[in-house]
Amino acid sequence: MAAGVGTGARLDRRGARWLAVRERLPVWVQSRCAMEPRTVAALAVVLVAAVGFAGRSYWSAGPRPVTAPAVVAPASVPAPTPAPAAPAPTAGTRVVVDVSGKVREPGVRTLPAGARVEDALAAAGGVRPGTDTTGLNRARVLVDGEQVVVGVPAQPPAAGGGPGPGSPGGPLSLGSATVAQLDGLPGVGPVLAQHIIDFRTARGGFRSVEELRQVDGIGERRFSDLRKLVRP
Repeated sequence: MAAGVGTGARLDRRGARWLAVRERLPVWVQSRCAMEPRTVAALAVVLVAAVGFAGRSYWSAGPRPVTAPAVVAPASVPAPTPAPAAPAPTAGTRVVVDVSGKVREPGVRTLPAGARVEDALAAAGGVRPGTDTTGLNRARVLVDGEQVVVGVPAQPPAAGGGPGPGSPGGPLSLGSATVAQLDGLPGVGPVLAQHIIDFRTARGGFRSVEELRQVDGIGERRFSDLRKLVRP
């Protein structure tokens, strides 16, 4: 008997809640669903699902940040490097000198431009032992076409032969004379002869006999004695 009373009380409470829910529902819902509890519950579930789906669709349709792909620069292909052109041969890259006197292998030698007397001596096999090279400037730069005489004094002019250095028809050329030949001139020793050769090398030759005045060691008196014995 007590169990029946408790069950009735629970039914009354459920009925009261149901009546409260029914009063809140629209009239058309009450007429369509005949106010059955199961129908109302099913409708509520459908409404909740519809609202959830609509909210999800709304948020899904919203704009989303799009990350642009990184721009990859194309690899640059290095341009082919042109092969260096072979340097064209230029004049004056070689000098030809005649090495004579007391050397092991006298003769004509071809040397690079800028070579010095020491290089010419080495190309000729070196100086013979016991040779006096006091008046020879081994550091002097060679001039194309010159003669390097080692340890041989100037040859005196032959009697009755060709014109000597002091004769009117045969002045000595300042542009090609060797140290030994200049040493044979009056008042010119080995040191002064070397000064003349060095001056000629630095200036590229003599353009006139007057330039002999500019050589260190030649004064007016000595120049007066030499001017008729030499030519440019």
